[in-house]
Amino acid sequence: MSITKRSFLGGLAAAVAGTVIGTAALPTPGLAADVPDQITVDYAYYNPVSLLMKKKGWIEEEFAEEGTDVRWVLSLGSNKALEYLNGGSVDFGSTAGAASVIGRANGIPIKAVYVYSKPEWTALVTRPDSGITKIEDLKGKRVAVTRGTDPHIFLLRALDSVGLTEKDIKVVLLQHPDGFRALDAGQVDAWAGLDPHMAKAELESGAKLFFRNADLNTYGILNVREDFAAEHPDVIRRVLKVYEKAREYAIANPDELRQVLVDAVRLSDEVADRQLSQRTDLSNPAIGDAHRATFLAAGDILQKIGVIKPEVSVPDTINALIDTSYLADSQKLTN
Repeated sequence: MSITKRSFLGGLAAAVAGTVIGTAALPTPGLAADVPDQITVDYAYYNPVSLLMKKKGWIEEEFAEEGTDVRWVLSLGSNKALEYLNGGSVDFGSTAGAASVIGRANGIPIKAVYVYSKPEWTALVTRPDSGITKIEDLKGKRVAVTRGTDPHIFLLRALDSVGLTEKDIKVVLLQHPDGFRALDAGQVDAWAGLDPHMAKAELESGAKLFFRNADLNTYGILNVREDFAAEHPDVIRRVLKVYEKAREYAIANPDELRQVLVDAVRLSDEVADRQLSQRTDLSNPAIGDAHRATFLAAGDILQKIGVIKPEVSVPDTINALIDTSYLADSQKLTN
């Protein structure tokens, strides 16, 4: 099954029309009017800090005085997080940076406000007996991928680097855990992998990461809905303050972070350690020039292959997507 441009874009959901964004002033400290009755936050196995926050209940503590309910929603991939953001099912959603760019370019009204990790979380993976050793070997092969996610975009960029396109392979659309299982069962020849499932395949099934390029991984980005940002700017600052607390705690307590991941995904310690100690960097939460450059590179290749329409300005899209003010203000709250 091959991916058409229409099906790719359709998987990200339709654009939300008529959203008007105004300039919201910082609320008076202590005033609860800005806080809604419920805040919906996603958690994801590819966002370990979110797993730690969920277990600790720190967002619940932050809004306990207002009596705000915090609802957690599991995102199995960037495509699901974008779908939830677009449909209003979550207020905060975890995606890869390139997925955020695609979403914004195709009308999903989101703002990228925080970097939850710098990962090497995707690579092209195969079984040791497949005979696949390089990108060119994928021609005519069955490749599992989750549409609209960083592994998908990684696959597209890898193919383009050797003069191939998705038309040269047989794409099998599966969510990340199912892609891992399909590779393990021999139902596909290769898989655009994602940690922690990729580390599990590597260590427990002998899977081979036959193409790696850390620079093609586009960071872990926390997004918020624009309408939510307009109505509740101080809530975003406070949630990011909690994210900062969790990020710093995770760096100081790596064994506890690893155990949280082990418990959440039912991994071995070895698999969790491979993901966290070797392929996850939590040191910088601010979106900066390096992130913009990566987003631009991803956006350019996606426009080249027709995923982003030719009339869309990729630089303007990225400028509209990124908002660094909330993190700066949340750090003032912390300090």
